[in-house]
Amino acid sequence: MKVAIVHYWLVGMRGGEKVVESLCRMYPDADVFTHVHVPEAISETINRHRVKTSFINRLPRAGRYYQRYLPLMPLALEQLDLRGYDLIISSESGPAKGIIPPPGSIHICYCHSPMRYIWNMFHDYRNRSGVLTRTLMPLVAHYIRNWDAVSANRVDHYIANSATVAARVQRYYRRDAEVIHPPVDVDAFDVLPDEQIGDFYLMAGELVGYKRPDLAVEAFNRTGRKLVVIGGGEMLGELRKLAKPNVQILGSQPFSVLKDHYSRCRALIFPGEEDFGIVPVEAMASGRPVIAYGRGGATETVVDGVTGVFFDRQTVEAIIDAEQRLGAGQFDPAAIAAHARRFSAEIFETRMAKHIAALRNGQGSGVNA
Repeated sequence: MKVAIVHYWLVGMRGGEKVVESLCRMYPDADVFTHVHVPEAISETINRHRVKTSFINRLPRAGRYYQRYLPLMPLALEQLDLRGYDLIISSESGPAKGIIPPPGSIHICYCHSPMRYIWNMFHDYRNRSGVLTRTLMPLVAHYIRNWDAVSANRVDHYIANSATVAARVQRYYRRDAEVIHPPVDVDAFDVLPDEQIGDFYLMAGELVGYKRPDLAVEAFNRTGRKLVVIGGGEMLGELRKLAKPNVQILGSQPFSVLKDHYSRCRALIFPGEEDFGIVPVEAMASGRPVIAYGRGGATETVVDGVTGVFFDRQTVEAIIDAEQRLGAGQFDPAAIAAHARRFSAEIFETRMAKHIAALRNGQGSGVNA
């Protein structure tokens, strides 16, 4: 069986690239197709494969400004020659699924989310953009949205990374999707004894508007409790100005620093709505509870009252109330870490292999076999 893995761009190792990494382990002889490849930013597991790029990779400064070439990506995808491949797995969150599959092949799309900037978060992205982008974005998004809807029919089977994303696949593509949660390296984290737990809370991840880091900072400004914020992004400067002395904004940090803070924090604060959300799973793999907004992927990973608590409104008051409820409860670090193991890379790869084998044999889903 000749396998092709199609991913939107390989410029860093985030959640989507971790999925590609698992797929590369599952299919060690697969070829990888992508728009842009920055080898030094990608794991050896992926770089070990033959990586083929679209013409986007040859455009000026594509490794840094790849997103500016978004209007050309539909054309670039359709020029990729996939003749001879029996199985094509596209990893979709940017344009990836719109390849032209050859006759006789099976095209399976693992969907992290239909492109947020043209569908469910179009107005959020547009409102945060500069004047030129805000002016051009409606026209460009209209063109890509139409192409995206049409190209959805080139996929034989969809797999979504969460029930939240499966609902979007149904809404925007009118297609059903099996849910297989993405892989998390749960073995990379440590569970510490109670006496080593600090007196601070943690918020981690990209500091962008829709993740609502401002709510967490404002909540801890008000209570005076210690909060550590790890992550970079467009809101970093704004949050540093907003934070009072009890809120420490560390910016981007190496994994060793993040891992240490995961294991020693009282709890993780997760105020945004995510497609899946790897950060809460990493915190739980460290035995720490999560205070999460009760929407999106967090509702599929956090168990209210067992591995954390939810708040139902994105307000400062709701976060403060949730933090008080968490403080009044009892949470077992070993049980929290055991729960996180449900999202391991091994389980992801096993479920994917069973499901793909069942689809190739025409037997429907094999996920629960």
